[in-house]
Amino acid sequence: MRFPFTGVIPVDKPRGVTSRRVVDVVGRALSMRAVGHAGTLDPLASGVVIVCVGQATKLVDYLHDLPKHYTATFLLGQSSPSDDLETAVELEENPLRPSLAEIEKAADGFRGDIWQRPCDYSAVHVDGKRAYRLARAGRVIEIDAKPVSIDSLTITNYQWPLLAVDLICSSGTFVRALGRDLAESLGTKALMASLVRSAIGTFCLENSLPLVSFESGQGGSANAAACAEASLLPPLAAVEHMPRRTLDADTLALAVRGILIRLPDGSADAVAAVDSTGALLGILKKHSTGGHRLRPNFLGQ
Repeated sequence: MRFPFTGVIPVDKPRGVTSRRVVDVVGRALSMRAVGHAGTLDPLASGVVIVCVGQATKLVDYLHDLPKHYTATFLLGQSSPSDDLETAVELEENPLRPSLAEIEKAADGFRGDIWQRPCDYSAVHVDGKRAYRLARAGRVIEIDAKPVSIDSLTITNYQWPLLAVDLICSSGTFVRALGRDLAESLGTKALMASLVRSAIGTFCLENSLPLVSFESGQGGSANAAACAEASLLPPLAAVEHMPRRTLDADTLALAVRGILIRLPDGSADAVAAVDSTGALLGILKKHSTGGHRLRPNFLGQ
């Protein structure tokens, strides 16, 4: 299927707006339905949301592999069902006031590969339904812990009850849960007061366009469309972190027909295939026989 536009757009999502709203705004600006995002950002959070347009919606899974950079603040001695300010806050009676040294020591246990139980108020599926829907209905929720990776965790400010951190983590990490669990390890409670996603891989907040730029009310729909079109990055930008292989005309002809391509031994399970101009053709995915097959195919973009 051909689309008028294909590519990715890093958008600066404001606080109080859903990730779905970001997709809808960009889709309307480009008059397209084939639009999606690569990673939900909670309404109470702000920062980078990568919007995928046209054929680039096939690359969402590869964008999920990118590490995410956050800055967050937590309030110690407080808790809520949602682990943030979205639901009713409960103040802890006579809360412990850990020292900075105690917090730094406890943080050591949350660096590297850890197991984390997602928040009850999250988009995780439980019995075929979103956990937050069940939580809002008063259901008792059981969610299994899952492995996540905390590549970096730095305490940037601490003046009780406010704790500020900077972290880089894998996809699927719940920052709210990290604050919750860190506080519990210290014998107290915490909720997240603010969250900013400052980067996803090399997609930085400084290079992301404010959502208002795509709103038709800002200078009219024509200006919104022009802004959206001008901000489109090529599909290759979404897989810059992956190994790359240039396909010549003969090899490309075979790949398009679904014939397995032989790559050097030790090649990654997924390789970005480009043509002689450097344009992304698709992803060469390893087959059980050892060869690689071209998926998805961008030739029809």
